[in-house]
Amino acid sequence: MNSETVVSILCGVAILVGVAGTIIPVLPGSFLIGLSLLAWAIWGGAGALGWVIFAVGMVFVVAGMSASAVLTGRKLKQHGIPNRSVVVGLIAGVIGMFIIPVVGLFVGFAAGLLLSELRRTRQIRTATTTSWAALKATGLGMLAEFGLACLAASTWVIGLWIAAAT
Repeated sequence: MNSETVVSILCGVAILVGVAGTIIPVLPGSFLIGLSLLAWAIWGGAGALGWVIFAVGMVFVVAGMSASAVLTGRKLKQHGIPNRSVVVGLIAGVIGMFIIPVVGLFVGFAAGLLLSELRRTRQIRTATTTSWAALKATGLGMLAEFGLACLAASTWVIGLWIAAAT
């Protein structure tokens, strides 16, 4: 196995972890995909094609990160949900990961968000409504970033095929 093959395999694994990271917040996401595309452009042996794939893939990566931030932020502001509630949800999600295997992150995030909103609003109905809106906004942002991360990964796969064929 030559060094370009090793770089391609490592980049492929990192891109796969990055795509998973857009859904599982503990793993690095789009940022890892961007770094992997850059590494493949530099050391993957594809020459100019590698840089074209890097540029196209980075458009998808940046668009995904931006869409996630904009969609989530807009919905949270629309419902008047402060960042503090989301941070409390994230902290509870990380704690939940260690308490409940597999689903603890999601359960902890939802519970932490609800408790923070309940403390803020002092009404269970309002807290439930705002928490549900925050969960939907977060899910929508994750879905947008996941889709665009998949497009970036697909761009790399196409580049890999073209490089192998030439």
